[in-house]
Parts: sequence; C-alpha cells; structure tokens
Amino acid sequence: MTSELMSLSWALALQIVMWVPYILNTIAVRGLIDAVGYPDDPKPLSDWADRLKNAHYNAVENLVVFAALVLTAHVAGITSEMTVLACQIYFWARVAHMLLYTFGVPFGRTLAFAVGWICQVVLLLEIL
Repeated sequence: MTSELMSLSWALALQIVMWVPYILNTIAVRGLIDAVGYPDDPKPLSDWADRLKNAHYNAVENLVVFAALVLTAHVAGITSEMTVLACQIYFWARVAHMLLYTFGVPFGRTLAFAVGWICQVVLLLEIL
C-alpha cells in the first residue's frame, strides 16, 4: 500500500470513530429511546457534542474530495514526496480540526481547515 493510500485509510478510520462521542452524549442527554427515535421536541446536545457533530459533517464533506484526489493520483501513478507529505499533513490537519472545533477554538479550527484545504490543492496540482 502506498503512503498516500495509508493516509486515506487513517482519514477513513477517523471518520469511523468520530461520531461515537456525540452519539454517547445524545444518549446521555435524551435517553436511549429518544436518541434512536424521532422525538417531537428533542433536548439539545451539549455544546461540545454539537460542535463535534458539525466537525464530523465537515470532515465527511472534505473526505469526498480528499479520497477522490488520492485515488485519482494512485490510478494515474502519481506519487512524490509532495503527495506523501500533503496526505500526511491533511490527516493531521483533520485531527486538529476535529479537536479544535470540539473544544471551541475558533481561529485554530479555521487554520486547521485551511491547512487541510491547501493539502487538497497541492494534490490537485500534482495531478494536473
């Protein structure tokens, strides 16, 4: 497996576990029945859980672009120190984004997002 595909795999692993804390908060706040059902007036999640849920949605949206770029580069046989580095930095930027968003660090969250976006642009430029 290439380093780029390994970074994609780690980004996928992050998505697989990212929802667990906010779902546990949903159960704690609303109870199991309301958490798995559709209550008319659901109790709000804790602020941190709501932010983590938003971070998860953002990560999923960006994973589509990142995965398409990594897979396109892989199929085209494009790999370099730059693609490896961009993929590794992308993963850690997403981890940072998740944590900074969850803990309510506004400028840190934006910076981490921007770093991830720049990594996607680098991958695109390497492909083109």
